[in-house]
Amino acid sequence: MRIFKKVIFAVVLIFISIGLLIIGNGYENYQEAVKEIPLSQKVESIERKNNYTKMQEVPEMYINAVISVEDHRFYQHKGIDMIAIGRAFIHDIKAMKFIEGGSTITQQLAKNIYFTQEKKITRKAAEVFMAFEIEKNYNKDKILELYLNSSYFGDGYQTIKEACKRLF
Repeated sequence: MRIFKKVIFAVVLIFISIGLLIIGNGYENYQEAVKEIPLSQKVESIERKNNYTKMQEVPEMYINAVISVEDHRFYQHKGIDMIAIGRAFIHDIKAMKFIEGGSTITQQLAKNIYFTQEKKITRKAAEVFMAFEIEKNYNKDKILELYLNSSYFGDGYQTIKEACKRLF
């Protein structure tokens, strides 16, 4: 029994060490990204786009659809949704590969403006730190507006205006 406890302790210690390493690398990636181009500059570059669309110009039905599909607890969390992350983690473990993300709209915005689409756990950790930074500096409506202006809408739509005109 004593050996079993030591083995369990060693395994737990290894998992904690790996987790801390991932978090540390993610934090380092986040810091490098913000150091290279501060968040305020990224936001300004999005706002300067020719077809930048204010929230008031987007049909409410579209906004509700985006929130419903992408992050239905958007207005309740502070950048990350632990329920969605837990659900995604369980599904990924069952599949033994990354099949589900659990990202919030804020995390997706962070990924869209700073990081690659690569499915790496360190990128995910950096995304979490960036989501906290975004939430600290911008309100939910501004975050959603930025997300809508930095996302791909499929079917060749390049802007939110174009997607809304054709879809609604």
